[in-house]
Amino acid sequence: MSRFQTVALHHASRLINHGPTVLITSIDAQVERRNIMAAAWIMGVEFQPPRVAVVIDKSAWSRELIERSGQFGIVVPGADAARWTYAVGSVSGRDEDKFNAYGIPTVSGPVLGLPLVEEKCLAWMECRLLPATAAAEKYDTLFGEVVSAAADGEAFIAGRWQFDDDKRATLHHLGAGTFVTSGRIINGAE
Repeated sequence: MSRFQTVALHHASRLINHGPTVLITSIDAQVERRNIMAAAWIMGVEFQPPRVAVVIDKSAWSRELIERSGQFGIVVPGADAARWTYAVGSVSGRDEDKFNAYGIPTVSGPVLGLPLVEEKCLAWMECRLLPATAAAEKYDTLFGEVVSAAADGEAFIAGRWQFDDDKRATLHHLGAGTFVTSGRIINGAE
């Protein structure tokens, strides 16, 4: 049974607003291929409807799959997924299924059927690709509308992250295969 619980779409941007490194999943249903890559540049851009922006180079195979299918998944890996995150961000999926190559188990997204990852991960979102913009063409930025979201029920409670131990920490890319994890929560309103 999954420890993930549905996240209200108006809280979806909170899954990434703290700047974690994410995993982007994509599919090519015509040839039954799937892919996963790491991305460090992602952010929420609207609350209602929930929309995100992610930078994916025009030459990346993931970008080709996303533009062809019109959809993509976003997975927020936990600290235990650092090796997977580094591995899938270091090689192309053109030649092999990186899920199989690195033993990454998937679940099927409830709305779009995208491959998503819950093991060693803390949250996911399914997104529909929005029409191309000048930013998409010039700066490799893709925009998507979140159509479903879920998170670990012990890590994301009542629309807020609970970073109280390393088990529930997200990854933040520092470069050269190194990451830092999210830290303790400080409430500036108190």
